[in-house]
Amino acid sequence: MANQDPTRQRRPIRSFVRRTGRLTSSQKRALDELWPRYGVEFTPRLLDFTALFERCAPVVLEIGFGNGETLVQQAVENPEFDYLGIEVHEPGLGHCLIAAQDAGISNLRLIAADAVDVLHQQIPPTSLRRINLYFPDPWPKKRHHKRRILQPPFLNLCADRLEAGGSLHIATDWANYAAHIEELLAASDRFVCSSRREHDGDQPLDRPMTKFERRGLRQGHRIWDWRCDKADLS
Repeated sequence: MANQDPTRQRRPIRSFVRRTGRLTSSQKRALDELWPRYGVEFTPRLLDFTALFERCAPVVLEIGFGNGETLVQQAVENPEFDYLGIEVHEPGLGHCLIAAQDAGISNLRLIAADAVDVLHQQIPPTSLRRINLYFPDPWPKKRHHKRRILQPPFLNLCADRLEAGGSLHIATDWANYAAHIEELLAASDRFVCSSRREHDGDQPLDRPMTKFERRGLRQGHRIWDWRCDKADLS
């Protein structure tokens, strides 16, 4: 367009759409009352994990945790790790807060923001032991593939935030997305795929079964799991 301002920034492509799902009264109360305990506000400053969790422990980041049931389960079953979960949908955040309180855990914190922004601005380099990305939105239509979170820049960003020997764990139930992921991993020099499984829900790779996984299985989908270890480029 002739009158377009050349200095205007293009709107970033987001890998998610903010859905307005209805909050239950208990979820709203959890967001009001429990967020100060478990919530981390998004700011363009690096987090100090030792101060945040009040101890020094390996940190696991989970992106898009849904309703948080499996995230809380992992935090309960692995008390020696600290867990940081990212989710943008308020009902899921509220549900996770309630589950965290019921479990009585202290090794969990939540952020309500775009995961890419959080990784860029809040997660220190080489600070994470593990990143979990389970059943991200597959954006199945070809014209929407650019919205998929798994792209080469995202893989590089994850590698930069993982400590030496850290790992990226991915799962999907969409065959087309699985093929896309295979191509990305094959082309990346930042990760080595140490484990890969294709199964019918009976062999999840070092993770609990998720709500999205059960839904995919009901629809007749298969499951793909990967563990990708950060490559040593020294």
